[in-house]
Parts: sequence; structure tokens; C-alpha cells
Amino acid sequence: MRKRGRAFIIGIGIMMAAAALSGCGKKAEEAAVTTEAPTETPEETKTIVLETEPTTEAETEPEGPEERKEVDGKIQSYLTGEMVDVAKANRRPVAVMMSNDKASLPQYGINRADVVYEAPVEGDMNRYMAIFEDYDDIERIGSVRSCRTYYTYFAREYDAIYAHYGQSTFAVPYLKSVDNINGVDGTGGNAFYRTKDKKAPHNAYTSGAKLNKTIGQLGYRTSYSDTYTGHFQFSKNAYVPAESDAKDAYKFYPSYTMNNPWFEYNESDGKYHRFQYGGKHNGDGGQIAVNNVIFQYVEWGHYASTDYLNINVHKGGAGYVFTGGKCVPVSWKKDGDFGPTRYYDSEGKEVMLNKGKTWICIVGADRYSKAEIYGK
Repeated sequence: MRKRGRAFIIGIGIMMAAAALSGCGKKAEEAAVTTEAPTETPEETKTIVLETEPTTEAETEPEGPEERKEVDGKIQSYLTGEMVDVAKANRRPVAVMMSNDKASLPQYGINRADVVYEAPVEGDMNRYMAIFEDYDDIERIGSVRSCRTYYTYFAREYDAIYAHYGQSTFAVPYLKSVDNINGVDGTGGNAFYRTKDKKAPHNAYTSGAKLNKTIGQLGYRTSYSDTYTGHFQFSKNAYVPAESDAKDAYKFYPSYTMNNPWFEYNESDGKYHRFQYGGKHNGDGGQIAVNNVIFQYVEWGHYASTDYLNINVHKGGAGYVFTGGKCVPVSWKKDGDFGPTRYYDSEGKEVMLNKGKTWICIVGADRYSKAEIYGK
């Protein structure tokens, strides 16, 4: 039996500025509405009905991020908020698809990722998109797996170059809108290699050197777009949310079924240590630990007559932000078709994060009430 802490069982619905929220917990308030089919779908879909509260535009403008200034050859990273070498901070990151099948473990290079997206694919399995700023010296990254439609949008949110080994049929048209390196067509070149210590399809890997070489061969832009302004708002100093609806959150489960992951907050290092499959989630660099965790709830369905998920990453919804040992219920809203996703508290202010790595769990809105969040 899993050891439990003190649980908060205070629910929220989808919130914007006019819909006040009361806390973090297991149960969502219920006000049933029928949702529209996801707007990004090129095929007929079967859409799940989502229970939400009506949303309104936030009346209060979110605070702007700390001004980004160069100091002694370093500047604030868009991915972590930390001061890093200017050349690396201003270079476009790479976003690499990774497997989470047991046969593929451990994920190589994942401990070096600055941002990780975890989202379900068919068969209750999850895959990751690991985003790297400093990757030049990483000799093995992966195993690398295939693309799904929604991951192309996640990559575009960071102006990242997206590396993957194949794709679903439904993802093909969306790859045209993102600079990508594909292991099964001409864009892949020599970016990937296979190892003998794993069986296919879990033995395809890349490296920092191979990615850089392929990016050069493909002629992709290597610096951030002039219009890119970053994705998160980082606190200048160590940050513990003081919002009235923030609660202690020392152990929490996003409610994925197959790998059943959870996070535990460690006060000594201020990080959330990750577990899955009944034990520590280790990359090749040891147990994964991050400074921020986000649960982002989305409408989802299936492409008609298939097991492939169609996830709506545009419409907005509810979520939780975990940072500094606290949980803040939020609403999320995407800034345009390819712009970043922003997270807002009950007063309509953009939520601050602590500097460091961030893990984002994309979860179906029908599983909102299944999240488990515990205090000390």
C-alpha cells in the first residue's frame, strides 16, 4: 500500500479571472457543457465530453517577465530562467521525442533536458518530448520515437527544432509547420544511429554532435526568432507561492494509467523527484528531479476508427502548477496558433516558476478529478 500524506480534496473547474478557485485536490466542481470538436483535426474525430465551468477573458493583464539582460557574457535562459552563456541561451533548442516503454529504459540524456512534455499516445502509453538548450556534448539521446500531431505544437511553442523517428499518418501535414529532423525520410540524414543493447524499435538514438551536423546540412535557422519572447515567467529569487488558493503539495499523481508516475517534493534541494512503474524514474544520469511541475488538462478524443489520440492544445482549460512545495490551481491559454501556453492564477495573473527545469504533464480533462495531491 502506498504511503499517503495529508490530502487536499478541494476541487476546481476551469477558471479564468471571473471564475474564482479555492484550492488543489481530487474532485472538480461539475457544470456539464458539451465541447466542440478539436479545431486542429484534419480528420473526423470522436470528442470526449468535458465537464467545465464557462470561462471568461482575464481582466487583469499578467505581470511581465524579468527583463532579459546580458551580464558578463551570460544571459537568462528562456527555458530555465538561469544565467547561461549567451551563445547557448540565444540558440534555438532541440526537442527530441523519447520512448517510455519499459523495454526502452533508461532514457538517455533526459536528465540534461530543461523542459520535458509527457503526453499519452495510443494504448495508454506515454511518450516524452525532451527540450535541450545545452546538448552539444551529449553522446546518446533517446531512444527516439515517432511524432504525434500535438507534439509539433509543443515544439513550436519554444521555437525548437524537432527531432523524431517517424510519425503517425495524422501528424504528416503538421510537420510542414515545424523545422524537424525525421529518421525515416530525407530530413534525418545521419542524425540517428542504432545500438545493439536494445531491440528495435527501442534502439534508435541521436547525439548532440549528430543533431548539430544535421541542422547545418538542412540549413535551419539556429537562433531564436526575433519575435520570440520566452515561454515562462521565472521568479528572480527562490519562490514559494503565497496566493490564497495555494496549498502544500509534497506528493502528487497525474493519474496516467500504465506507468502510474508520481512526484515527491524534497525540501533540501527544492526539487520534485520523479517516480514511475513502482520505483524511481531514472535516466542514464540518475533519478529525474525538476524544479517545477505542471498538470495541463486538455480536451481529447480519437481520430475516427483508430486508437490515435487527437489532443486539443489550443482551446484552453484547467491545470495545476507545482513549485516551491506548493500547488496553485490555474487556467491555461495558448497565445495564438503556434505561440506559447500561459498559466494564470485565480486573479488572472501569470503564475511564476522557480528557476530550473520544468516537467509538463498533458492529461485528458476527463481525468481531472482523478489527480491525487497530498501535503506534508
